[in-house]
Amino acid sequence: MMLIGLCVFFVGFWSLTSYRKSMLVMLLSIEYMVLGISLMLIQMMKLMADQFILLYFFVFVVCEGALGLSLIVVLIRAYGTDLILNMNMTKC
Repeated sequence: MMLIGLCVFFVGFWSLTSYRKSMLVMLLSIEYMVLGISLMLIQMMKLMADQFILLYFFVFVVCEGALGLSLIVVLIRAYGTDLILNMNMTKC
């Protein structure tokens, strides 16, 4: 299970570094990396019998996802697209 989590994390990292044109794809890659970390954390918590750290981690993940979605909404409203190349940050 740890190996699967590690593979999922590195696939998400590879996706994040490869496809940097769209903000939505970048945020989905980050969520994929978090999924890999959570798989590894679940396996570690089975061995340690301590689930409070896992609860705090999932609360953090939910907050991070909500902030990412709100960022996408703000960018699409301001620029009309989520493509990084079409955004001129000096206009803000």
